[in-house]
Amino acid sequence: MNVAMIAHDQKKNDIVYLAIAYQNILKNVNLYATGTTGMRIAEATGLSVHRFQSGPYGGDQQIGAMIANNEMDFVIFLRDPLTAQPHDPDITALLRLCDVHNVPVATNMASAEALVRAMDAGLIDFKPKAQ
Repeated sequence: MNVAMIAHDQKKNDIVYLAIAYQNILKNVNLYATGTTGMRIAEATGLSVHRFQSGPYGGDQQIGAMIANNEMDFVIFLRDPLTAQPHDPDITALLRLCDVHNVPVATNMASAEALVRAMDAGLIDFKPKAQ
């Protein structure tokens, strides 16, 4: 199972806490993350994380390419809804790709926990290809 983890600057601590809390589950998947987020998760947990570029430098698009190629099973993207993001079109494109390709995406801590728990329970195994 391939899982992408992305977080805006104000949400990086939250995604690290999530990874620590669920590292026994996440150790059984292939983790992908944008630059700093991936570094912080790996340092805090010891988990192996494939790191892409930072989001503003193309990391969101690299993860988007995996989604478009049916290589990503779900995405955790802890967004900061209170801060304008200079690369907002990239973020919108990534979320759109999740919708087009039926990839579950969590954008806050509550939905992220629900997805991780669903994955652990074996409930995320159906992923139809986009039309």
